[in-house]
Amino acid sequence: MTAVDRGATYREVFAEPKFRVLFFARTAAIAAESLRIFALSVLVFDRTGSALLSALAFAAGFLPQLVGGLLLGALTDRIRPRPLIVAGYLSGGAAALLIAAVDMPVAAQLTIIALVACGTPIFMGAAGRLVSEVLTGDAYVLGRSVLNIASSGAQLIGLAVGGVAVAAFGAGPALLIAAGGHVVAAVIVRLGLPDLDGVPGEKGSAVRASLTGAGELLGDAVIRRLLLVHWLPAACVAGAEALLVAYATARGFPAGSAGALMASLPVGMLLGDLVVGRWIRPATRERLSRPLVVLAGGPLILLVTGLPVGVTLVVLVLSGAGAAYQLGLQRPLLEATPEPRRGQMFALLSTGLMTLQGISPVVMGAIAQLSAVGTAIALAGAATVACVLLVPRLRPAS
Repeated sequence: MTAVDRGATYREVFAEPKFRVLFFARTAAIAAESLRIFALSVLVFDRTGSALLSALAFAAGFLPQLVGGLLLGALTDRIRPRPLIVAGYLSGGAAALLIAAVDMPVAAQLTIIALVACGTPIFMGAAGRLVSEVLTGDAYVLGRSVLNIASSGAQLIGLAVGGVAVAAFGAGPALLIAAGGHVVAAVIVRLGLPDLDGVPGEKGSAVRASLTGAGELLGDAVIRRLLLVHWLPAACVAGAEALLVAYATARGFPAGSAGALMASLPVGMLLGDLVVGRWIRPATRERLSRPLVVLAGGPLILLVTGLPVGVTLVVLVLSGAGAAYQLGLQRPLLEATPEPRRGQMFALLSTGLMTLQGISPVVMGAIAQLSAVGTAIALAGAATVACVLLVPRLRPAS
């Protein structure tokens, strides 16, 4: 694995028209999805009064991605990217619209979200493959950094708009706004992205090809290790993040501080991607992967000591910044993946991230129930630090 020690620039990344289209569409879609998750959780809780069902409304968009990623991932390397991405965004909008407009049982609402989630890794994989094709060298890594920054910012915007919209209009109208955001994302792709050819994939059953491809990717020791180090630290931090509301309550922090705590991690992620992606040289960035994994988990361990709220916010920002470790692994993972499998690799990458981030809060919540919230967060931090053992030694070019 080698690295070219020349950093790309934002001008270079945004000079590519296809990337600009994907960037703006993804930003709109993630903001809409964050709003949809928030509004649906509120809607379900208001109707049932059940914290469990409200949590399931949150998880319904994550866990089913395992099915789609494993059984249909090969479609990312068979179907033209524009119709695939447009269909993905429109399906998200249709789900939000249907739930808002039609009075149906909560089980039906969750089923709709789960069905749409099955297709998420497929169009995410298509978008990831397209980015890797239009951006080369360090521009690809910086492009991924820009998308991460946009994701963090869009999540904050979506949650902020969701809170205002639900408070002002109710959960149903907020879901209509979310549906509109998905439609905007689909229109951006449909009008701005050329109808490019697909990559010729294997003939025959898509399910068989998907399982075969996933087996080959996970059977490669280098790819498997790089995927695991993308998945596991992010999952551990997500588990800690899910406990922050309970942590604020247990510590007796002032009212409203829970929202600030939850916002601190994405703020840190945004800052980390900005600094590491743009101002750290590529070879140095890859060498920093290990220290950044430690940064992602280490500060969380400190929360067991009972820090003041201001210091806790700083600790969470630092932890979020550690998520930039993934930037040093982007090019090695791409180079290790055979070109005919790259779309499926991106689908598998998305599948693992979303699935484990859906499972981890349940696991950490159970640990918190058996011990204490601060202890569970500290264990999540320690598990994140332990993931440093998975980071391969990257040999930059001389």
